[in-house]
Amino acid sequence: MSSEQKILVRDVEASVVPIGTKVTLQKGETAHITQSLGGTYTVIVNGNMFRIETKDADALGIEVVAAPVTATPSGPMTQEQLEKKVWEALKTCYDPEIPVNIVDLGLIYDCLLTPVGTDNYKADVKMTLTAPGCGMGPVLAQDVQNKLISLEPIDEANVELVWDPPWNQSMMTEAAKLQLGLL
Repeated sequence: MSSEQKILVRDVEASVVPIGTKVTLQKGETAHITQSLGGTYTVIVNGNMFRIETKDADALGIEVVAAPVTATPSGPMTQEQLEKKVWEALKTCYDPEIPVNIVDLGLIYDCLLTPVGTDNYKADVKMTLTAPGCGMGPVLAQDVQNKLISLEPIDEANVELVWDPPWNQSMMTEAAKLQLGLL
């Protein structure tokens, strides 16, 4: 595992991996970045693993870059176009311990878009975790919700953690298995 070493330039809130508890990492501590996918950062500080959110990248001395504004086609987006954007957004969510997005891991069981008004939608997502006891569930669910709400026509996003069927490695895409050395 490669890691980039950074000195924290300010106090920063982080989630303890895998339990999800919020803590404050102190300015001046050394953080080793082990993963920076989907805009979040997994770091090791004093032998413990933490997840730092995109909005707090500056604490690592990393410039916080605004998400690029993509041109939208003239007129309202079709539901098919929106579904494609939704799945693209979900593929930017990562488990802090696994360098594969949650879609390719097979953690998203369902995503239903329901029209609300003329050009707006509600997204209902059913997702699971690789382990039922993982404390990062609420953190990942919030990440999914935030990414969906950031899409222009989505006004509401509900994320439900489900455990049936139980997740197993066969739910991963071939690409994910290959990336993790399981093929």
